[in-house]
Amino acid sequence: MKDIKARTQQMLKAKTVEAIERAIGQKAIPLEKVPDFYLEVPQDPGHGDFAANVAMLMAREARMAPRKIGEIIAANMDISAAPLEKVEVAGPGFINFHLKPTWANGVILDILREGCDFGRQEFGKGIRVQVEFVSANPTGPMHMGNARGAALGDALASVLKISGYDVTKEFYINDAGNQIENFGLSLEARYLELLGLEGSIPEGGYHGEDIKEHMKALIDEEGDRFLNMDSKSRREYFIKYALEKNIHRMKKDLSNFGVEFDVWFSEQSLHDAGKVKDVIKLLKEKGCTYEKDGALWFKASDYGGGKDEVLIRANGLPTYFASDIAYHKDKFDRGFDRVIDIWGADHHGHVARVKGALKALGYDPEKLTVILMQLVRLYRNGEIARMSKRTGRAVTLADIVEEVGRDAARFFFNMRSADTHLDFDLDLAIRKSDENPVYYVQYAHARICSILRQASEQGVALPDIGAASGDLMDKYLNLLTEKNEIELIKKLADFPGEVRLSAENLSPYRITNYCLELASAFHSFYNSCRVLTGDGELTAARLMLVEAVRQVLKNAFYILGISAPERM
Repeated sequence: MKDIKARTQQMLKAKTVEAIERAIGQKAIPLEKVPDFYLEVPQDPGHGDFAANVAMLMAREARMAPRKIGEIIAANMDISAAPLEKVEVAGPGFINFHLKPTWANGVILDILREGCDFGRQEFGKGIRVQVEFVSANPTGPMHMGNARGAALGDALASVLKISGYDVTKEFYINDAGNQIENFGLSLEARYLELLGLEGSIPEGGYHGEDIKEHMKALIDEEGDRFLNMDSKSRREYFIKYALEKNIHRMKKDLSNFGVEFDVWFSEQSLHDAGKVKDVIKLLKEKGCTYEKDGALWFKASDYGGGKDEVLIRANGLPTYFASDIAYHKDKFDRGFDRVIDIWGADHHGHVARVKGALKALGYDPEKLTVILMQLVRLYRNGEIARMSKRTGRAVTLADIVEEVGRDAARFFFNMRSADTHLDFDLDLAIRKSDENPVYYVQYAHARICSILRQASEQGVALPDIGAASGDLMDKYLNLLTEKNEIELIKKLADFPGEVRLSAENLSPYRITNYCLELASAFHSFYNSCRVLTGDGELTAARLMLVEAVRQVLKNAFYILGISAPERM
């Protein structure tokens, strides 16, 4: 994968190092070696295309004013063989590089030749990464937090995959413990009620209409035959029956959302395989537990966990925390080099305790990253929306997809960092105007497809990109010198770097923001530069440019899991 922006930065850094070494050799700067430094893109375009802070880093040791150092560096810099117009020193000593307007135009050829692979990276080096997300309680429909987690986790997995990581997406089914016991009691209560008998949902039980619907369906299928069964066996049957239906619905709803998991992992399987008992035994042997009030506790406070946590309750039943330790041990035992969990922000206190348990077991807790996701607030008609328009019940993942569509939902859920609260405007998400972010970016793609169709109808084709790069640059691409053309090309050159930063920082929302910036740059270009002109070579150059924009938008949409419409 070619990254023209990174290559240019490397070239400028190398020339800066050469200039500094030349100045040191001339005794113009009293230093022995060049410090490490970086180049950044100035916020003000008037300050150049790139800027280096190296003069400020050298000032103290050299005992010189940073601006003076910068001037010496600039005077010693050879720019004869570089796409540089000038090098200047500004402010307290920044070295600003002003490149020739067409310095990034070659990225168009990179994009057209690499196609869907443009933006792909190899820095992941096949490292095995597990991304566990959604992991909704299977006792009912998935809610807004699950929906945001699904969009975030799937986009994160995609950006890691195209960065070279070997990624596995996993859903952890919480099908054991107290919530499942209460689920069974709730199902049994509704079953009895529907048959005209007395039933009582326990404290902490489930009152949703789906519980009643499950039991009504079961009665339609099986009648009252379970009345003759003992309560424990009856509940076990009801749990198995309802969980199968709920998990099937979860898979269907997630599939409709464009999310497919590689692994569906059952919490109950940890108990069945004895892995929860084994991990508790191991913690005991390592002296990491103690008994108090009839319960077994993990010394979480000894391992950075804040406060100690119960592993086995006084009634002899293991806690969810115990299962979680066994589950994370199992993850690393399966050979993952890195594990990423996406949890709700209410699990904040749980992070340090799980990491502490891993450390106690001899695993590196730094290999576990937990992304804490803030809440979503839905708005409809300017007011907070808690109920589905269709069902009148709490809004679920399926409801949101039905109301605004998969693309809008996935795009909106990834418009903010996971650690930021998200306000989701349902009315805006279905509006067909530039105010709607997803419509705005998809319309850019559709508009380009329209341009390409018009070109085809007029018998105008893209140049053969198999020709020599120099010939294509000289004949076509170096004609792209208008301000909006240059800005659009620079934005295309940013894409590989945005992919890298998104993967390194686990921040797929950067890709969403990039789509908006690229679409904005394209719309500005479209409004100022006619693509199908009377000049054959300029038309060809601009067709190559818009095709490159279309390809990069499509590549970004792939990461986000949204479609690239050709007509709107």
